[in-house]
Amino acid sequence: MQFINIANEGVKTLSPYQPGKPIEELERELGIQNIVKLASNENPFGIPESAKKAIQEQFAELTRYPDANGYALKEAIVEKFGVNMDQITLGNGSNDLLELIAHTFASEHDEIIFSQYGFVVYPLVSQAINAKAVVIPAKDYGHDLDAFIAAITDKTKLIYVANPNNPTGTFLTHEQIDSFLSKVPENVIVVLDEAYTEFTLPSERVDSFALLKKYSNLVICRTLSKAYGLAGLRVGYTVSDPEIADLFNRVRQPFNCNSLALAAAIAVLKDEDFIEKVAENNRVEMARYEQFFKENNLEYIPSKGNFITVDLKQPALPIFEKLLREGVIVRPIAGYGLPNHLRISIGLPEENTKLFKALLKVLK
Repeated sequence: MQFINIANEGVKTLSPYQPGKPIEELERELGIQNIVKLASNENPFGIPESAKKAIQEQFAELTRYPDANGYALKEAIVEKFGVNMDQITLGNGSNDLLELIAHTFASEHDEIIFSQYGFVVYPLVSQAINAKAVVIPAKDYGHDLDAFIAAITDKTKLIYVANPNNPTGTFLTHEQIDSFLSKVPENVIVVLDEAYTEFTLPSERVDSFALLKKYSNLVICRTLSKAYGLAGLRVGYTVSDPEIADLFNRVRQPFNCNSLALAAAIAVLKDEDFIEKVAENNRVEMARYEQFFKENNLEYIPSKGNFITVDLKQPALPIFEKLLREGVIVRPIAGYGLPNHLRISIGLPEENTKLFKALLKVLK
């Protein structure tokens, strides 16, 4: 029996998401110690002490199911951002929510719009549910919002917009997104994926919650995996119109956020000092990357995330493999249609210095 013959049509030709290799695996394979991982846009500071303490306090209760509604975490989100409790949906990381949104609104009869070089989950989700993926050619590696509007048909159900965009780091201003939303029909759901919003300067940051008051078809999706340092615990949330949130919570799996994730998320949302430390390191070290690339005549895509993408003007995979042998893991992004580019996460100063030295060595 070949079970692929009875699988969902979209799944038959689907390729699984390829995560970056963990440090432990490479240390075994290559026999190298002190490997630096700059591949998955993780928080280089690790989990904050506030979250560690909250996790420890939960150990005695791990025989109990977590709060299926995540009331205390929702309360923390309400307190921090001034939204309403009935607007929030919790997820097992934002990936879980991006998929949940598609399952809630789209099917094989519908179209989903997203950008070339957009986050890889958008095409994966679209194909898995047999929806038609409408991929809009990128404009300067980012979103061409005018082309998005032109592509909307009576079959369009969802539009995914990542801001900042992963893997290119491009950024749309508040005014650009506001203008775009004003042109989208109210029966088309726009998902604003803000996984990296905390790395933007407060003065330039999109006030997406204000936009939500104007546009009821907007869904804001965020994660605690990046700036907040909880990638291993998998927790994210959406904020949307209460009616949309109610639909999401009908589809959402019960207990999709575990007790440790809920406790850690509450603690880190309140830890302003930690978030500022993370953002400041990113600002300073991003400037070092830009200066390094300029000094060495390497083209890069200006980024508002916690990563930067460099154009090597040659196939990037051999360079990636040589960097592995120098003890540095980065991310080749040929799967995004960028075979000459590497995406590099912004690490601690000493990690970035190691990358600079290793990259110069392997490019000689």
